Formats: sequence, structure tokens, C-alpha cells
Amino acid sequence: MASTQAKLLGPDGLVRAPVEERKLNELAASTFSSNGGREFLAYLRSITIEAVAGPHIGSDELRHREGMRYLVAIIEQRINKGKQNG
Repeated sequence: MASTQAKLLGPDGLVRAPVEERKLNELAASTFSSNGGREFLAYLRSITIEAVAGPHIGSDELRHREGMRYLVAIIEQRINKGKQNG
């Protein structure tokens, strides 16, 4: 009988094995743990999460910005989870 391994829903909305999730989280935490990594993450935050658009923004640009924010948020969630497990 084949065993079924538990799966986890990651911050990116995809389901993976726990070992794969843990590896991704640890990679993110490791990648952004240096001074350069933290500086680069701060740069990504500055152009995405912290950037404010005025009422003139168009639908396409708004969707583009939200996609960028989503990716930075995934990175930050993985960093936090990687630090908790590491």
C-alpha cells in the first residue's frame, strides 16, 4: 500500500511536502540574512509594499504593483518561517 505524505499549503498558494516547504523557507532566510540581503529586501519593500499610488493609477498598473507586492510578501513570509525553524 502506498503511503500518503502530508502536504502543506505554502504562502504562495501551492501545496508541497513539508520537507520542501521547510527547505524553501530556510533558503529564503539564508539568502536574506546577510547585510546585503537585508538591504536588497529593503529596496524591494521600498518599490512595492511601501510605494503609494495616487488616484490616477490605472487598472493595469495597479494589478502589476499588487503582483510585485505579493511576491515580496511571499519572500518575507518564507524568511520569517525559515528563522522560526532554523
